[in-house]
Formats: sequence, C-alpha cells, structure tokens
Amino acid sequence: MGTPGLPTVWATLEAQEGELAGKPIKAQFNPKEYTVTKSVTWNQHKGSAKDRPMVQFTTGQPKKLAVTLFFDGYEEGASVRKSCETLIRLAEMDETLHRPPEVLFSWEKEQFAGVLDNVSVAYQMFLTGGQPVRATVNVSMQNAKPSRDPQSEKQPQSPDFAKLHTLKRGETLHAIAARE
Repeated sequence: MGTPGLPTVWATLEAQEGELAGKPIKAQFNPKEYTVTKSVTWNQHKGSAKDRPMVQFTTGQPKKLAVTLFFDGYEEGASVRKSCETLIRLAEMDETLHRPPEVLFSWEKEQFAGVLDNVSVAYQMFLTGGQPVRATVNVSMQNAKPSRDPQSEKQPQSPDFAKLHTLKRGETLHAIAARE
C-alpha cells in the first residue's frame, strides 16, 4: 500500500553482474516487513566462571536481510513460475562468474547489496492446467562481497609464517633476514 497521491515504488531484487545483470525482478506486492540482523563473535576468557565473564571480540559477521516477496497472477491468469525461477537462478552459479552473482535488494530509498544465502519458493495456487499463479518467496542474503579471483586474493600472513630458502654459497643468516 503506497502513500495516497504518490506512485508506488515496488521492491526489486537485481543481479549486479553476470548473465542476469540489468534484469530486475519486481515484487508484485511490497513486503509487509523485512528483517536486518547483525551478529558479532565474542570468545569467553578461560577461567571466567562468573555470572558476567570477560569476553574478547574476535570477528564481525555480515549484516543479513530476510524478506518475503509475494507474486500473484491469478486475476490475469498468468503464471508466476518465471519470476520465481529467476529468483532461484540468482542463488545458482552463473557460468560467466563461476559463482552466484552479487545482488541488490531495493525498495524506496532502502538498498541492501550482497549475496543470496537462501531462496525458498512456495507455490500456493494453480490454474486447472497446473500453472502456478500465486507464490511466496522467502529470500535471505548477507551483506558480503564475493571474491573476484580466489587465486589473487592476498592471504594475511602471521609473523611466524614458515618460509623456505635455498642457501647459496657465501650467504649469511644476517643477509637473508635483511632481505625478508
């Protein structure tokens, strides 16, 4: 339901790259709600047997979005299968990317970019020929950027990372350490 006198802006989900880029999937009805969650990981210190133990922050988890989209083609006698299957394709490997694409959920001024975690389609009404004309699609995604090329990603190294060096005549340990 939009604001009286203003045009309705529909929620969309769109691939930002790959074969489905530039082809937004528009919800036929805006969701009644969506949920954004954020988690962090804390490790409890050993020996903290108190009611309020000491903890140490270890890492942040990406924000997550969960939303239910509704598709209805009953009055027009139109199948909703194509829209639903396109949403499922956003969670499948794109042949050009070798992974699922990054996607953007947009609704009014709200935007959430990331990758899909889960797409679940429930077909709920069918024409006599079996074509689905009503469906709800539960989508969950995380605000994460997919790695473009896993081979070129620099892996962090700890100071005690083991290295191999073949000694050459005349090299000293001091000279090798200075080069590293």
